[in-house]
Amino acid sequence: MPRTVGRTSFQLSLLWRVYSQVPQSRQRKGGAGRDRATEETVNLGPPHAPKEESIKVFNDIKHELKKSLVHIRHEHNKHEPEYFAAVDHLSDSDLAGFDADDFDEVRVASSAYGIHLFGRVRIPALPEDGPAYIHFRAFTSGPEHDAKLHSIHTEEKDEPDGGKTFRAIFTKNDALEWFDT
Repeated sequence: MPRTVGRTSFQLSLLWRVYSQVPQSRQRKGGAGRDRATEETVNLGPPHAPKEESIKVFNDIKHELKKSLVHIRHEHNKHEPEYFAAVDHLSDSDLAGFDADDFDEVRVASSAYGIHLFGRVRIPALPEDGPAYIHFRAFTSGPEHDAKLHSIHTEEKDEPDGGKTFRAIFTKNDALEWFDT
């Protein structure tokens, strides 16, 4: 399948039509773990406001996204509470109190497997001018399939002084980039 990026309803529906015509033997080569989509093997489209298809994907994964966000906060708080320091004062309910209206940016890439969607969601309990956003990655193999949550972005950064910084809550100015974790 050509490395095209679905950006509009028409482009996504055309992509699905082309994808469905690719013989199944060519859609997945090499078995699980091989031919994995990476930043180098797909073209990640530019950031834009979510459109109908992206909102459908978000709604498909919303429950799992909220559940996973609360879970990873609890897990990280055991060893690296810095990841969620920006939201340590929020209840689980407030942390996961977002809805489709808070889903404000998306980037889309296509691969032989389907569509990879990277999204940014605002946590409404936080002021918009500070860290108030999570980044998530979702995947769907076609319009007849439910989308799946791939991951919520957590960042570990090496500092020049040898230390590290950790975060899972981002600002509006932090670019929505490709991530695996």
